[in-house]
Amino acid sequence: MAWDFSTEPEFEAQLEWMRGFVREEIIPLETLDLDRETFARITAPMKEQVKERGLWAAHLPPELGGGGFGQVKLGLMHEILGQCRYAPGVFGNQAPDSGNAELLAIGGSEEQKERWMHPLLRGELRSCFSMTEPGAGADPTLLSTRAVLDGDEYVINGHKWFSSNASIADFLIVMAVTDPDVSPYRGSSMIIVPVDTPGVNILRDIPVMDHPEIGGELYGGHAEIVYDDVRVPKENLVGNPGDGFKLAQQRLGPGRIHHAMRWLGQSRRAFDMLCERAVSRYAHGSVLADKQMIQDWVATSAAEMQAARLLTLHAAWTMDQVGASNARIEIGMIKYWGAKVLHDVIDRAIQIHGSLGFSGDLPLEQMYRAARAARIYDGPDEVHKESVARRLLRGYTPADVPTEHVPTRREAAQRKFADYLTAATANL
Repeated sequence: MAWDFSTEPEFEAQLEWMRGFVREEIIPLETLDLDRETFARITAPMKEQVKERGLWAAHLPPELGGGGFGQVKLGLMHEILGQCRYAPGVFGNQAPDSGNAELLAIGGSEEQKERWMHPLLRGELRSCFSMTEPGAGADPTLLSTRAVLDGDEYVINGHKWFSSNASIADFLIVMAVTDPDVSPYRGSSMIIVPVDTPGVNILRDIPVMDHPEIGGELYGGHAEIVYDDVRVPKENLVGNPGDGFKLAQQRLGPGRIHHAMRWLGQSRRAFDMLCERAVSRYAHGSVLADKQMIQDWVATSAAEMQAARLLTLHAAWTMDQVGASNARIEIGMIKYWGAKVLHDVIDRAIQIHGSLGFSGDLPLEQMYRAARAARIYDGPDEVHKESVARRLLRGYTPADVPTEHVPTRREAAQRKFADYLTAATANL
């Protein structure tokens, strides 16, 4: 099957508009110290422009208010949006809201879509995906949060953290064990929990490397939550009991494509800064661009970014052709490869700028801190590597191994030399 990443001229025109819009309208917001209210007021007319172009919430099908573009086109869009951390919100597909909208579109009832998904798409509500636990990060089969059906209600008890956006969300989608007696992959479910439900105790926003200040920023932080006898109607169950892992994979698969393409956009911005510095800065008798070390950085970064881009577009194309469940190898590879490329290109850009790159006068230091998280969230790189390797090795069978010992080349040489000595001694 031939790969085809091409798009129509009309869509290319949309991408070109996005490039200018992000560069001229959204990136300058990074230089301002904005609170959430001011930020919302400034970006409201920007969002209207996006909607007028038909690019709002592009990750969803047209009947749900999206563009129905498919993963390749979405990937090309996210490559542009990744240049600025504020851009996804202006286009209505910021995490975790975009993934939660997709999840409700896949598994939600009509009532759930009307009450939660459509207001979420319109930007009237904010959401949180509450899955990770202190004892269950890389291995979600170890989840301990329980949801027990009591009459017409689920009663939820458990401890979560890194629940992004919880402190500013209107509702949470909680992953909890509903049947501990079956396989972990069939015993967990997702349940919608309004954030003001009694027993939802948001303890704090965890300070992290990307946002060391407590309280997150314009799009919310990473909350630690205790669910203490939280009661919600059983109608808040998303899909069927035990669908949790299946829904999570359907949610996270496309999300990883979008993450990887955003990383490429961020990498490209850092790469442009690297190259601009190289041709501008004079030191030790010539501009930096004349130094072989810098030329190596430029060439290596360009090759790594191109490889990551092709890997990601191929994964997106595969998903469009055969679905996310049949593209797990491709999705896994872009996760760990793209995260490494993102980190390394930004690191080189900081290095070429010296102390200026390390300072807050350039966006590189913030980009670097954010890049470090890419190797952890949506599953650590090591887990994805192991999964990819296992799936690849399934296509191989063991070679026939002889039952008798076959001498190695060294053993054969030693035996030949011993025979030579024996023969030479006999002739003495």
